This record gives sequence, structure tokens and C-alpha cells, in this order.
Amino acid sequence: MGTSRVSRAVIAGARGLYLAVVSLAGGIIYFVNAVLAIAFIPLGIGVLTTPVVLTGLRKYANLRRVQAGEWSDVHIPIPYRPFPPNMRRGLMGQVDRCQLMLKDPATWRDLQWLLVDMTAGFLVAIFAPALLLYMLYGWVLALGVWEPIYNAGGGEWYAFIHVTSQTDANYAAALGTGLFVLGLFVNPILIRTHFRLARTFIAPTTSMRERELALRVDHLTETRHDAVDTSAAELRRIERDLHDGAQARLVAMGMDLGTIEALVESNPAKAKELLAKARQNSGEALTELRDLVRGIHPPVLAERGLGDAVKALALRLPVTTEVDVELRGRAEAPVESAAYFAVSESLTNAIKHAGAERIWVDLHHSDGMLRIAVTDNGKGGAAVGTGSGLSGIERRLGTFDGVLAVSSPVGGPTMVTMEIPCELS
Repeated sequence: MGTSRVSRAVIAGARGLYLAVVSLAGGIIYFVNAVLAIAFIPLGIGVLTTPVVLTGLRKYANLRRVQAGEWSDVHIPIPYRPFPPNMRRGLMGQVDRCQLMLKDPATWRDLQWLLVDMTAGFLVAIFAPALLLYMLYGWVLALGVWEPIYNAGGGEWYAFIHVTSQTDANYAAALGTGLFVLGLFVNPILIRTHFRLARTFIAPTTSMRERELALRVDHLTETRHDAVDTSAAELRRIERDLHDGAQARLVAMGMDLGTIEALVESNPAKAKELLAKARQNSGEALTELRDLVRGIHPPVLAERGLGDAVKALALRLPVTTEVDVELRGRAEAPVESAAYFAVSESLTNAIKHAGAERIWVDLHHSDGMLRIAVTDNGKGGAAVGTGSGLSGIERRLGTFDGVLAVSSPVGGPTMVTMEIPCELS
């Protein structure tokens, strides 16, 4: 228990030293740059520099949010308003981005937080390392260093103790030891206090939370409509495939059987020929029905899970495909189905449109997320929202709060990354 307390206090002290330095230096740098960028907006230069500076500030604040959760279990949600998906590009896009950022209340709360962080936040954080390290100076004085200091200038102050004798130096060492012991108990509390102070300024306000809930409702409504439209389109596809494929073959087979019944006595040779044709039609109808069922929900997906289903899918591809799976369990069936068909569509795009000769698929689960990456060495140039199959993948994942990211520079390679929140069982 004692060793654990000491280690936690030392770690908190190191983090406090880091936070003190970063709070002071980062606060001054970002605040000065933000003020100058905004001040230069009337000159036109600020329109270009303000979005860059504020984007950097948001990354800086987001890093502090991550550290708050990881170091002190203080959760600080991100309050920034999302940019519209149809943002203009170029100079006008920078103007739009500048306006949207300045209209976002979270931007001004970030600037207020910088002022508090470089003052009160700095003081709270610096106490954590000071309580541990200050003891060293007290013991240095007690070991005899007080005497040359006293002879040179009349003594040294250690906190509120004026060290002019060995007795005073011993008191300083005792005080330093007491501060060290105090730090063992309060250092984690100081770091948590630092982050709670930050949360007061950079967490969403009540109105921000209400806006987040409204955006969430809009997103769920949109994804629900997408799911309904996708289901309707899937039903139409199944109906069309049945009508044009298996159903037509079964009707033809029925007609052949009727003809066979009429010819079985008068023309056995012709009847035998029609029987062979009917057998062929039945086999083809059965194959089409199996393909149709596989397209709805592959049996291997239901029986052996997502990893084996993707591996089986990769074996049927005409290009070399490596599949790396690290899944310690199975997700819910709808999630597995969505992930499977998203991977299938990504592989189809890589072969059909990118002209890839080699594909890598990585599936793993961590931090409550199913993460899938499909990488190919094709020609690149893929983008979401251009009428490609990637838009369909994005809609399919959106039903489960999943996200899609595409990195595809011209000339390749292309990496399609998908994330779906889920738990494995």
C-alpha cells in the first residue's frame, strides 16, 4: 500500500510538472497568437490565420481532455460545433471556417480557459512536484549548506523558517519531510483539481448539451431513414433476383415437366432430353437461390463469425488478399452483418475501380470499438460522396453510429478505415 501511494504521488508530481510547464508556455503562446490572429481579421490576414490558430487551440484543448480522462478520470466532452459537410474549398472555404469558429461559443470559452490555465491552473499543478522536491533543499540545508550561505549573506529562508543555525536547518529538513508526506496524500487530488478547473471552462454548457442532443436526434433520424431506404432497396433487389432468376427457371422447369408428361409414351427420347434439361434448370435454380441467400446473410457469418466470414470472402477474390483478425468474441448479428457487407463493398471497389493487385484487411476490437482497415495498392483517388459505393458503406455504418474514413491520394495506396461501437461476447 505504501509503495503504491508513493508511486502514485511521484507520478502525479511528474504530471504536475508537465502540466505546469505546458499550461504556462502553451497558454501564453496560444492566447497571444489567437488574439493577434483575430485582431488581424480587418486587415484580411486574420481570415487565413485565425482558422489555423483556433484549430491548433482546439487540438491543444482536446489533448488536455484526453489527459483528464486518462490521468484523473475527469471526463470533459468536446463542445465544438461540427462544420457542415458541404463546406466550400479554397479561400471562400477559409472565410466560412473563420466565421463558423468565431460564432461558436466554445471558441471563446477556450480563450477564457487559457487565461485561467496559465494562472490558477499553473499554480495548482506546480504544487504537486514542489511538495516532493522541496524536501531535498531542506535536507541540503540541514547537511551543512546553511552555514556558508549564512556567512555569505545572513541566512536563507526556507518557507517561513529563517535558517541562521543548525537548529533552524533541522527545522527546515523536518518541514520539508512533512511537505513530502503531505504530497503523498494530496498530489493526485491536485492533478484532479487542475483538470476539474479546466472542465469548468472547456466542457459543454447546458445549452451546448441541448444542442448536442438535438444534433444527435437529427443524426439518428437521418440514419434511420437511410436504414429504411437501404432495407427497401435490398428487398427490391431480392424480389428482382428471384423473379428474373430462380423463379423463371422453376417456371421453365414446370413447363418442361408438363411436356415430358405428354411425350413420355409417344416420344421417350425427347422426354429424356427434356428431363435432362429440367435437371439442369433445377440445379441452376438451386445455385441461384444459394447465392441469393449468401448475399442476404452468408451462412459462414452466422456459423463462425465475422473473422472467418471475411477470410472466406478473401479466398474467393481474384487478387492476393491478406486478412489479419484479432477478435476475442463476437459482436451482435446486425453489427457483424453490417461490417461484413462493408468489407465486401470495400474489396469490390478495390478490385473493380482501383485495379489493386494486393489487398490487406485488418480487423480488431479495442476500447469498445470494432475497427476495420482495408488497404490496397491500387491507383487511389477514391472519395466519399461522389456516388461511389463508399457512400453506401457510410450510410450502412451510420445506422450503428459507425464512422468511415478514407485516405486515397492519387496514385495510391488507398486505406478505408471503419469503426463501429460495439461490445464482443
